[in-house]
Amino acid sequence: MTKQQLVDQIQSKQSYLCVGLDTDIEKLPAGIPKTAAGVVAFNKAIIDATAPYCVSYKINTAFYESQGVKGWGAMEETLAHIPSTHFTIADAKRGDIGNTSAHYAKTFFEVLPFDAITVAPYMGKDSIDPFLAYTNKWTIVLGLTSNAGSQNFQQQKLMNGQFVFESVLEQVASWATAEQLMFVVGATKAEDLGVIRKIIPNHFLLVPGVGAQGGSLADVTKFGKNDAVGLLVNASRAVIFASGENDFAEKSAIAAKDYALQMKQLLG
Repeated sequence: MTKQQLVDQIQSKQSYLCVGLDTDIEKLPAGIPKTAAGVVAFNKAIIDATAPYCVSYKINTAFYESQGVKGWGAMEETLAHIPSTHFTIADAKRGDIGNTSAHYAKTFFEVLPFDAITVAPYMGKDSIDPFLAYTNKWTIVLGLTSNAGSQNFQQQKLMNGQFVFESVLEQVASWATAEQLMFVVGATKAEDLGVIRKIIPNHFLLVPGVGAQGGSLADVTKFGKNDAVGLLVNASRAVIFASGENDFAEKSAIAAKDYALQMKQLLG
């Protein structure tokens, strides 16, 4: 999916919601078997219920890989059920030496035809180049995350006065265009979005942490939006586990619709 196609979807729906399919098999609602088939049935119901209100789905691969071969199959079936109108993200956080990254890229761009993959930039440019070699595919680089451990490295200052995350954003942004690169910025770091936008004014930001993690959608939009909106705000548990009962799909639709309505008002 191209940048313009994604922007068109956002403008058409007046929504920049990304639904995170972080489907924990142990948290499946009553009546759904705790099996790979149950995960697929649950995900399909969530996708059908929320598709009108979101523009993207993010599959956290760990929840599927931890279930072995059957879990991998469940991920494939889930991806195949997502409408082609929606931007698909493999939240896999890969990144390794070039030859290994080339195989990761093939896995998530060819074998599993995701639109995007999240990657860790710690190993540098040659670990990310294989992902950038693909046309109309997106590499989403970890920029500033919302976990407590982000202070260990990301928020340390370099000798030139920059924070490490600022140096990462600046350098990575020079490796490809805003048509290929996005960055992950946690919603609980909303106050830093103004600084981040000065470094990467034109790139899309994938923003987790709204909802169950307590991030403010209004703050994220205020500080992070650019002329093309430039945001994909992810909500996972708050949407997919809105109910643990038989009405789980209906409640997930209500939660997604509520986010979409808020977004429309904020874009107003």
